[in-house]
Amino acid sequence: MCRLFGFRSSVPSAVHPSLVTQKNSLLIQSREHKDGWGIAAYGAEAAPVVAHGVGPAHSDPDFERVSSRVSSHTVVAHIRLASVGAVELRNSHPFHHGRWTFVHNGTLREFARHRAAVEELICPTLRVGIQGTTDSERCFYLFLTRLAARHPIVGSVPVEGVARALAETMGLVAAITDDSQAQQRSAMNFLVTNGEVMVASRRNRTLFVSVGGARCELGGLPVAGTRLEQLIVSSEALCGGPNWAPVQEEDVIGVDAGLVFHRWRVPELAGDVVPPPTPGPSQHAA
Repeated sequence: MCRLFGFRSSVPSAVHPSLVTQKNSLLIQSREHKDGWGIAAYGAEAAPVVAHGVGPAHSDPDFERVSSRVSSHTVVAHIRLASVGAVELRNSHPFHHGRWTFVHNGTLREFARHRAAVEELICPTLRVGIQGTTDSERCFYLFLTRLAARHPIVGSVPVEGVARALAETMGLVAAITDDSQAQQRSAMNFLVTNGEVMVASRRNRTLFVSVGGARCELGGLPVAGTRLEQLIVSSEALCGGPNWAPVQEEDVIGVDAGLVFHRWRVPELAGDVVPPPTPGPSQHAA
């Protein structure tokens, strides 16, 4: 298992408390999730600045140094507990491609047996970008494949398109890896952003949202269509109190470029997904 963190704000803000000083910060959680860390922050450039470490965040001074310097409108962070792939830098999240950043909390069932089938669904022009050996990185490139089938991934993309591509990735992977008779399911908590939209899914792991003072409905999440000042997504609540609401199983949540909150169900987005022809080098993928 791993732990993920996503931050999207209307104004650049520091994330040092969430990553280091809060009661249940990622630094504290890294005492259990000790197999590497990563932080991606978006600034003036379209592509994020990404820092990785291969050791435990709580004993790596670079983690606190990087955390203390980050002030951004969009940040993604991750601490890893290795399940698939060796503990090495190329397997540390976040994974990034162009302006896109991706983290995963969970594991695909029997990935070694299903690896080839998952890779077959990835556009060849994107597949060559895979550097590590994790199931997570392959899910990222499958997501990019699904997204590129409908939208140019080098530009702005509607939040619904991102959510649909993420849900379709989950559906395709589940069709390969899940054992319906044993009721064993791959865990796929994903979070992805291009610095503008941010979308996260929950499947077989916990996921929480904090939005400050935004109007909420029963259950704690904001009402769909609410414009937020800030969205924080985390595998665990980072502190006590009522400010954290659980995301429901098989939900996809996110914000668009204007920080308007959206919420979907995975089955509604994925449907009976059938892989379309993957885009070639002259098509959307870039």
